[in-house]
Amino acid sequence: MSWVNAIVQGVLLGGIFAMAASGLSLMFGVMRIANLAHGDLMILGGYVAAASATYLGMPVWLTVVVSMVALGALGWVVQRVLLDRAMRLGEFTPLMVTFGLSVIIPNALVETFSNDAVPLGIGALGTASVQLAPGLTVGWFPLLTVVASVLVLAGLHLFLYRTQYGRITRATSDDSRTVRLMGVDDRRVYALTTVIALSTVALAGTLYAMRQGGVTPFEGQLTVLFAFETVIIGGLGSLWGTLAGGVALGIAQSVGAQVSPDLPLLAGHVVFLLVLVFRPQGLFGKEVTA
Repeated sequence: MSWVNAIVQGVLLGGIFAMAASGLSLMFGVMRIANLAHGDLMILGGYVAAASATYLGMPVWLTVVVSMVALGALGWVVQRVLLDRAMRLGEFTPLMVTFGLSVIIPNALVETFSNDAVPLGIGALGTASVQLAPGLTVGWFPLLTVVASVLVLAGLHLFLYRTQYGRITRATSDDSRTVRLMGVDDRRVYALTTVIALSTVALAGTLYAMRQGGVTPFEGQLTVLFAFETVIIGGLGSLWGTLAGGVALGIAQSVGAQVSPDLPLLAGHVVFLLVLVFRPQGLFGKEVTA
């Protein structure tokens, strides 16, 4: 039963990985931008929520909304002021812009809040659990995180494939020049994509801060690694692949921890490398033929 419990806990852990990677997958799928600041933006979202609760006394549920709105607005500004121009200067310029943001954000957080963790408690929900079987217990909050991840990914899928603006977004991703000839402002499409991506990043950061009981400035350097591994395992640009990648990475880390406390990160990296070797397009990615 201990191994079954490890797998179940891995699936629950994969929920937060999938949530964290959904915005990264969306930005890459639409704009072909590998956002190196993704993890730091996620932690920034956690800080907005934690600071709202700690210093402004907001209810925890309201901090989720505040964080998503704040980072969504930041996404609009970043896209229109920085990334729009960077995308027209060359393939590597947006990468350098996001790298610069990944340096600025944690250092700005240190200057503002110091290196001390800013707490974000959720009361009894953080420890509440349900026993499914002897030796198999599931926490309510990790379960809610998985449900939230599925809902976010389902919402993004419905937006992209069942709405007019979603179809315009996919068309812009395929051929932005032709879309411009048809009268569509691709800059607005990219701005909306970034707003949605950073709003989901903020939600992931808030849930992460709640799960950890708080947040510190430099945690983004590790979370961005998990996000990239999740996206690559699942398949670049595939939303449901992101969920599968998060679950695979979560199970690998959880099973690794079952074997030895020193193995969780290594086990996840090994799964990531195996996918790169044997299925480089990812579990749900499309194979590119010459």
